[in-house]
Amino acid sequence: MFFNVSGGAYSLEELVASTGAGLAIIILAVIPVVWSVPEVLIVGELASAVPEEGGYYRWVLRAFGKFWAFQNGWWTWLYSLVDMAIYPVLLNTYLAYFVPDLSRSVKWAIALAMIWGATLLNLRGVARVGRASMAAGAFVLVAFALLAIGSIPHAFHSPWLPMLAPGKHVVSSLGVGLSIALWNYVGWDNASTVEGEIIDPSRSYPRALWRALPLVVAAYLIPLIAALGATRFSDWHDGGWPEIARIAIGGDAGRYVAVLVAVGGIISAMALFNALLMSYSRIPFAMAVDGLMPRSIARLNSHGVPRNAVLVSAVCYSIFALAPFGELVVADVVLYSLALFVEFAALIHFRRHEPDLRGDFRIQLGTSGVVILASLPVAVLLLVIALGVRDDTYALPALIGSLGGVLAGPVLYLVIRRRFA
Repeated sequence: MFFNVSGGAYSLEELVASTGAGLAIIILAVIPVVWSVPEVLIVGELASAVPEEGGYYRWVLRAFGKFWAFQNGWWTWLYSLVDMAIYPVLLNTYLAYFVPDLSRSVKWAIALAMIWGATLLNLRGVARVGRASMAAGAFVLVAFALLAIGSIPHAFHSPWLPMLAPGKHVVSSLGVGLSIALWNYVGWDNASTVEGEIIDPSRSYPRALWRALPLVVAAYLIPLIAALGATRFSDWHDGGWPEIARIAIGGDAGRYVAVLVAVGGIISAMALFNALLMSYSRIPFAMAVDGLMPRSIARLNSHGVPRNAVLVSAVCYSIFALAPFGELVVADVVLYSLALFVEFAALIHFRRHEPDLRGDFRIQLGTSGVVILASLPVAVLLLVIALGVRDDTYALPALIGSLGGVLAGPVLYLVIRRRFA
């Protein structure tokens, strides 16, 4: 669950540099309340009530039929192409701490090695992915815990200063900051796609959600606040965590922790890709089972893994590896949110039309309360879009690209239904 959502404080350097220290802390503290808590509650009830392989795709299929289930899967697939292109870049960013100035061809070769290493591990089954994620998570959390502990004695100013990045406007900083923060807090439904491979998923999935949420928030805020107080604002830039650790702690200890944080960045990128490959590959598998993709994609190997779905996913991600998608974080968030809001609508549908459908976890609110709860993330997304369009930032082309992908969904559905149904 941790690596389906977070992976540690990596990428928060860009958040601080883009918005300011104080605004970054406020955004990271507020977004879990208005976005993650509603999502965790709603996803928890859905995962508990309909604990099937394919997760959110199956929830939408049961509520609204094949058309909307296909759209949900299509939006997720588009989102994953952007999302999975980020992790090879992240790996190379922290690798550059040890080996700077790598050529683009070398970076692509490293990205391919990461992608196909994760593919081989995924083909061995979800238990292998889970054990690898636990080991990676422990390393990342220990590295940032050492950074926080080492930074606190060297704090020399308030961590929330400057409140706003010098030369930046509140509107543009808030729009970019919210986009980056949302990207760091989305994905609570991702692991639902492997519920058919989880022991007692109706009980296990909600418990994992509520254990992971405070862990993710703490993994962001604790090292961030500690390091901000022991560094200058000018020290913060994309990929800067190792250097920030060295400056904040100082001496030999700072150099050692910097190495751990840099290695943690490499491990985190690999673990994120590994866990998400497992999650995303189950969507084409479930769609193939339902006749919305070629039947061959639904074949399982001896470990019960949808082999062809994993391989097709890996090929697509290899093509898009290192593509210039860094500026499309808004498209990432918008496409994910559209799929998520259809899932929210599925829960409201179940509450109204299948009131006896329930699992081990249920939100202690009536249907009207669930509607109000779901409206909070919707309001946040609308605010992000409005801020981006008003400020005329990269958000507008990203939104146009997202719209094009969404409009292609119904056409693709008709073509596939005629070909594979």
